[in-house]
Amino acid sequence: MSPDLAYTLIAALSLFFIGIVVYFHDRKSASNILFFLISLATLFWALANYWSLNVESQEVLFWIRMVLFFAVPHSILLFLFIYNFPQKNFVIKKLILVMILAVMALTMAAAVSPWVFSEIEINQGRVIPIPGPLMSFLAIVIMSSLMAGGILMVKKYREAKENDKVRWRLMLVGVFLSYFLLIITNFLDVIVLRGTYFVIFGPLFMLPAIFGMGYAVMRHQLLNVRAIAAEIFAFVIIAVSLFEVLIAASAEELLVRILFFSLFFIFGVFLIRSVLKEVMQREKLEVLTSELEEANKKLQALDKLKSEFLSFASHQVKSPMIVVKGFASLIYDGSYGPASEKIKETAKKIKDSADRMISLVNNLLDLRKIEEGKMDYHFEKIEVGKLVSDVTGELKSLAENKSLILTFKDESRVAKALIDAEKFRQVIQNLVDNAIKYTKDGWVKIGVRLDDEQKNLIISVSDSGMGIPGKLLPFLFEQFNRGEDAKKSIQGTGLGLYIAKQIVSAHHGKIWAESEGEGKGSVFYVKIPTVTQ
Repeated sequence: MSPDLAYTLIAALSLFFIGIVVYFHDRKSASNILFFLISLATLFWALANYWSLNVESQEVLFWIRMVLFFAVPHSILLFLFIYNFPQKNFVIKKLILVMILAVMALTMAAAVSPWVFSEIEINQGRVIPIPGPLMSFLAIVIMSSLMAGGILMVKKYREAKENDKVRWRLMLVGVFLSYFLLIITNFLDVIVLRGTYFVIFGPLFMLPAIFGMGYAVMRHQLLNVRAIAAEIFAFVIIAVSLFEVLIAASAEELLVRILFFSLFFIFGVFLIRSVLKEVMQREKLEVLTSELEEANKKLQALDKLKSEFLSFASHQVKSPMIVVKGFASLIYDGSYGPASEKIKETAKKIKDSADRMISLVNNLLDLRKIEEGKMDYHFEKIEVGKLVSDVTGELKSLAENKSLILTFKDESRVAKALIDAEKFRQVIQNLVDNAIKYTKDGWVKIGVRLDDEQKNLIISVSDSGMGIPGKLLPFLFEQFNRGEDAKKSIQGTGLGLYIAKQIVSAHHGKIWAESEGEGKGSVFYVKIPTVTQ
């Protein structure tokens, strides 16, 4: 194989391989597509360049014209690439793009006409093309495209951020080196000095520009260790197999090595494509993760704002409600003088409503404290049976008003636990109050006992009320979670059991509920560790 063909094949296939690698980095990116088209035009230009120097004299003129035919889209696409990079979408206006493509098509048509190179002459065995009247037009199009691209590249380099200057600098060096060599050896030397010695090296001169631009694209979009390793591995295999083709000793050996080279080339492309696909999926996952983290931060900020608003609103409501409750109690007790039964009944309703509102406010305030981790506990050794008995006594009147049988059984043997009396009272009060509210008729039973190991106290609150649906039981202690029937018939916030669970957990205890279903009553259990007397 001749050195001329070796130069051409090595350069052309290297250019094409880089173009494919960049294209598969992001097939939807306008910059990547333009770069791939540049590499494709350069590939055909390199092959035409070789044939223009290695065919019979009657075919030389055709291949010289084809060199210019592919040089035109190369220069114009280069300008479009620099103008668009690093954007993924086309930023140039459609009308301007259509006009540029029209000029490119017209110039390419002129390149294969007799008005650019009219004929050739043979001088001392060398083929010299004779320029025609449109050579100036073609030169202006090519040179203006290259100059505009170069000026634009310098401008973008100066405006680039410090981190981006590295890739723009490499692109600048590669492009200016390549086109300086090409203009000197393949244009001025041919047109002015009528020399063609360096023409065969044209494809090699293009490598710095393609490598510089390809690196800039890949550095901007995706620089992953696995992707780079796959690209290097594939390139080495292809280069070695190409070298084997170039040193083939016979036609049969050449055919076999070309077959293996083709297989290795296809394998390299698919290897890079699969690795890039995995890397891009991982990159998308990282972006989604980042977006989710950002959304989560916003939700946390909104949740904090909500809690602060609830706290503010609750404080503003609680104070007047306490005043309203106080005056209603004074009227009901007769502190302002004798009152009729109707007035007393109305005062009692006002007091009960104020109690419910204050309870709601307290729940909201406790919720915010729990969410912010600011719920304060003051633990001391307390006789749990007595505390539960006191709460039962306080709520006995509510059960009597509904004609319910309220019983309490203490089997705790005066056992004590380390508890916050006020907070734990709130838990028991909530459970007993719920049992009374959700029971229309029948009974409510409260019990305190030691477990079999005598290490834990178990408080139970059972009733013959409306029961709990099986599907609701696993979610019963979550915020704002209530059964549909309960929502319709009984007022509540759905916060009481959630707060009760948080308080019990702070006591290193456990709370749970059991029910055989709707209409079959329920049992709530609280289990906390005992302490020595």
